[in-house]
Amino acid sequence: MEEKKKKNIGFNIIKSDPTAGHKGFGTGALSLDNVSPVILDVEAGEAAIEVGAMHARSPVEKGIKFLPNKDEVPNGKPYWLIWVTIDRKEDGPYYAGVTACEMTVDRAIRRGFKSLPEHVNRMDKSIKRQIIVDHMDDKSKGILTEFLKNHDLGMWERSIQQLKDDLQVN
Repeated sequence: MEEKKKKNIGFNIIKSDPTAGHKGFGTGALSLDNVSPVILDVEAGEAAIEVGAMHARSPVEKGIKFLPNKDEVPNGKPYWLIWVTIDRKEDGPYYAGVTACEMTVDRAIRRGFKSLPEHVNRMDKSIKRQIIVDHMDDKSKGILTEFLKNHDLGMWERSIQQLKDDLQVN
């Protein structure tokens, strides 16, 4: 079996103010500089930052025709696309917005299920610093919690309590 190369891709950390020096142009506009897509493979128990998912071009999504009806992909392998937005407090960066979207993929028939409007809306809600993860299954919550902690424990600890509570496995 081929050994996977370690990817050294981190979350997008907030860059300098994009409106600086522009005399108000674009103020109040949301920036995509600080949101990163994470693909969570439920069966494999793994999560990874997949920048390609920003435009539905992650390795999981490539070559798959996505259908809006989950019933049309009965043998789909479960995944979550998680939008993670990083912000900065005085004491450092933290996970400010975390939203999860369901997705399934059946490689054998090159079909998958996802709700494109939901994926777009959840990305927007993540950018707006919302937490929407309580609908995830317990196994996935555990995988995401470990991923976020392992990526940067300090960012996890500085995050709002709702994120920790909503990812609590019952």
